[in-house]
Amino acid sequence: MLRVGLTGGLGSGKSTVGAYLRELGADVIEADEMGRALMEPGQPVFAQIVRAFGPAVVGPDGLLNRSQLAELAFRGGRLQELNAIVHPAVIAQQRTWMSGVFKRNPAAVAIVVTALIFEVERDALARGESETVLSDWRRRIDRVVVVTAPDDIKIARYVARLGLEAQALTHAEADARSRLAHQIPDAIKIARADYVLENDGDKMALRKKVEELWQRLSAESNQRTGGGSLE
Repeated sequence: MLRVGLTGGLGSGKSTVGAYLRELGADVIEADEMGRALMEPGQPVFAQIVRAFGPAVVGPDGLLNRSQLAELAFRGGRLQELNAIVHPAVIAQQRTWMSGVFKRNPAAVAIVVTALIFEVERDALARGESETVLSDWRRRIDRVVVVTAPDDIKIARYVARLGLEAQALTHAEADARSRLAHQIPDAIKIARADYVLENDGDKMALRKKVEELWQRLSAESNQRTGGGSLE
């Protein structure tokens, strides 16, 4: 078995890479999807967020007002507080999912697509956690794949994905820059990655890199060998 973390900054194209790997035979799950499910009403994470941030983050429909929560977290300086609630629950869910995957197929390659592998570690250490699964990603992940792209391309992809009117673009771009500012720079991630995929927008070239990556991951199983770059 092989536990793989597939990461990259906002708009890097990690979800596209994850989709390609799923087509090739990997078991793939998105951490964002896990997080959204855990933040639904009735879930412990939902209750913890409301207790910490107040009823203003709950919309008229009873769901979390995610834009209001993001405003408090990113612009209000409370991102660490939010992450301390959400990250442990998401990591626990990932471990449960991986256990199920390997029970069904001991030779599987299980891939978690997440923007925050290194940031989870950074934040845990900042909270003084030095001996937890959050503070050492190598305790839960065998290989890390980083998807990279220039920041201007990341921001353009993020904004295009939102499908906004022209008057809202400036705010969306500022939001993207704010989110990127809270993420660890690509250069640092690349230095710690086992594999690197440069995604400049050429989908055919990216697909070819992913196919090569899949061959390597499939062959590795859970044997810890040296990493490499697929730039």
